[in-house]
Amino acid sequence: MVNWITKIIKAGEKIKTALHERASKEDIAKSDWTSCCRGPILKKDLEQNLWVCPDCNKHHRIKPSQRFDILFGKNNYEVFKTPIPKDDPLNWTDSKSYKDRLKSARKKTGMECGMMVACGTINNIKITAVASDFDFLGASMAAAEGEAFLYGIQHAIENRTPFICISAGGGMRMMESLISLSQMTRTTLAINELKKNSLPYLVCITDPTAGGITASYAMLGDVHIAEPGALIAFAGARVIQGTVKEELPEGFQKSEYVEKTGFVDLIVERKDLVSKIGTLLSILLKQNSVISSEQNETSEDSRSLTRAAS
Repeated sequence: MVNWITKIIKAGEKIKTALHERASKEDIAKSDWTSCCRGPILKKDLEQNLWVCPDCNKHHRIKPSQRFDILFGKNNYEVFKTPIPKDDPLNWTDSKSYKDRLKSARKKTGMECGMMVACGTINNIKITAVASDFDFLGASMAAAEGEAFLYGIQHAIENRTPFICISAGGGMRMMESLISLSQMTRTTLAINELKKNSLPYLVCITDPTAGGITASYAMLGDVHIAEPGALIAFAGARVIQGTVKEELPEGFQKSEYVEKTGFVDLIVERKDLVSKIGTLLSILLKQNSVISSEQNETSEDSRSLTRAAS
């Protein structure tokens, strides 16, 4: 009898603890505070520093609208409404129905899918950009996200703009099975069309970028930029270590290590991103003043040689 009563009491304590933890997370999400290396920090203070910790330089995850505010200036861009295919093509249900998961994600993020497409300007260069929201089912890729990406590429081609992808997410969305996996092919083909039209494709890799996202559109850029400390991976570190039977190097899947191995071109802090992208695009579009002056000098030298020869 005593053992039975003790088990009930312990079970009750576990339920109370679980409810308390859940309430705490919800309270924290709604509060004016968040946490980082030194403990509590005001969200407004973090926001003033572009959501980067002033002490440890951790680049916190942010929403697509916040990324576009940083890139183009607050509300200084146009957000496009992208096509939304049928919500649950496979009638998927596990511990919860896929439709319910989508409903919760939409309520949480205020977005119809995990990707936002926008158009703005940097250094007077008109740009089409897409960014993912990790709060929307881990920024996983499904049909709606594929449509958003293709919409952005089509807009870039039609309007002759460079295309910037701000990548994040854990890969393809299992609830849409092969439909989800096909987005790897669709986005790759779309990027090829962009390149056929001689338009720059820049990728800014943020934490985390993994799985089928890394294996497709996140690694097809003309230039790959990464935020400091971002996780960039295909399979998980434990899976790789179990396969190769070796200890992995420290920081194996962080952006700093990935840069050393040649998969990332530049690591750029959030505060420097606009100037760096502006410089890169001016070079790729041959609008750079240094390049222009060098071209003029070369032309003048050629004319002088022609006159001397004649």
